[in-house]
Amino acid sequence: MLVKIHKSYRETIAICDTDLIEKTFTEGNRELKVTKSFFQGEEKTPEEIIEILKKGNEEDSTFNIVGKNSIDLALKVGVVKKEGINSIQGIPFALVLI
Repeated sequence: MLVKIHKSYRETIAICDTDLIEKTFTEGNRELKVTKSFFQGEEKTPEEIIEILKKGNEEDSTFNIVGKNSIDLALKVGVVKKEGINSIQGIPFALVLI
C-alpha cells in the first residue's frame, strides 16, 4: 500500500492499494482517478499503515482511502465506518473529513 501525506493547515493522508495507482474507474457519471500526484508516496506495510491511521485520527487529519486492503485497515482502526464507504466498479473508497 502507498501513503502520501499532504500538509496544509491540517494533514490530508492519502492511502491506496499499490496496484490501483494511475488507474481510472468510471461508473455512470462518477469517476475515481488514482493519480500518482495525489496517492504515490511511500510504500508501507500494513502495520505501518495502521500506525499512520491511528496517529492521523488522533490529530484530526483528513483521509482519502482507496482499495480493498487500504479500506480494510481503516475499518479495523475505526477511521472509517461501513456506511462511509462507496465504490466505483467494485473499488471501495472513502473520504473522511473531520
